[in-house]
Amino acid sequence: MSGGPGGRGQRKKQPWGGVRPFSIKTKLGALVVVSVLITTGLSVIAVHTKTELRFITVFSMIATLLITQFVAHSLTAPLDDMNAVARSISHGDYTRRVRESRRDELGDLAQTINVMADELEAQDSQRKELVANVSHELRTPIAGLRAVLENIVDGFTEADPETMRTALKQTERLGRLVETLLDLSRLDSGVVPLKRRRFEVWPYLSGVLKEANMVASARASMASGSGSHTRTDVHLHLDVSPPELVAHADPERIHQVVANLIDNAVKHSPPHGRVTVRARRGAEPESLELEVLDEGPGIPRTEWHRVFERFNRGSVNRPHGPGSDGGTGLGLAIARWAVDLHGGRIGVAESERGCRILITLPGPSSVPS
Repeated sequence: MSGGPGGRGQRKKQPWGGVRPFSIKTKLGALVVVSVLITTGLSVIAVHTKTELRFITVFSMIATLLITQFVAHSLTAPLDDMNAVARSISHGDYTRRVRESRRDELGDLAQTINVMADELEAQDSQRKELVANVSHELRTPIAGLRAVLENIVDGFTEADPETMRTALKQTERLGRLVETLLDLSRLDSGVVPLKRRRFEVWPYLSGVLKEANMVASARASMASGSGSHTRTDVHLHLDVSPPELVAHADPERIHQVVANLIDNAVKHSPPHGRVTVRARRGAEPESLELEVLDEGPGIPRTEWHRVFERFNRGSVNRPHGPGSDGGTGLGLAIARWAVDLHGGRIGVAESERGCRILITLPGPSSVPS
């Protein structure tokens, strides 16, 4: 995903441009000029005062060394600071930063090191959060499966079809979670190629909705607790205008986006609610605008920016309808990455009721290189 990972820790580049008033080159040039002026001045004084040349030479050397020492210290002190920060980063401490009080090349280097430290700190935090969240998500189905098997082994429960269906539910949920994590990993690393082609939107989306209904019906015969919704009381409605609408995208990835959005919308729908998938022509040829609307409690505006974060499940009091366990919190993150791969946009839009997710997919003329 982010921000990284997102924009966290990003620092604005100072607008100094290519010319720095106090660059290292300027300082070194000034050192040479000052040394020459001191030597020349002392030589003139020696001529007028008839001072011996050896004394003038000694005084000139001392003054030059003092000035050189001062300039060298001003250049090496920041390098020592940077070296200490870099050593801390190499040992896994991303909290230290370099002072950015200079307006020269060393100031730019300090700024770059701090940006790098910010990004490494953010990535380390995301890594720890991912490990913690994945461990939590895996713990639930594994614990359920272990409890069922332990009861069978200890003789408390018979290995009847109902018990084995319970074990199968947990195994399927575990498999779906692992598959989802693999999908997200592939999307993150950019190894998922897009196979764009031209297709008709109405029959395509009709097939996606029909498959969603079939999956829900197949899972409804088992008790609730799977990673995807098992509800059959929510009506799925398709609205495509014009009926001959066409789009240019990767059908497999768009199927993944729409299926995840439908799954999320159904989970948040009230009993006997309605989920609408709406498709319209975009601003460019063969571009597409998709909307998925539900009649649930909606998403507070303060949460809009977090909707597509990994493992985010929202903050409403009762976010899920009957027959749903809340899912993994990865579906919307995968939907966002799939849309980003197309160079499109996805986000929460204004809606009078429930939640409205708006997707904009560019046409072939706007395909990112």
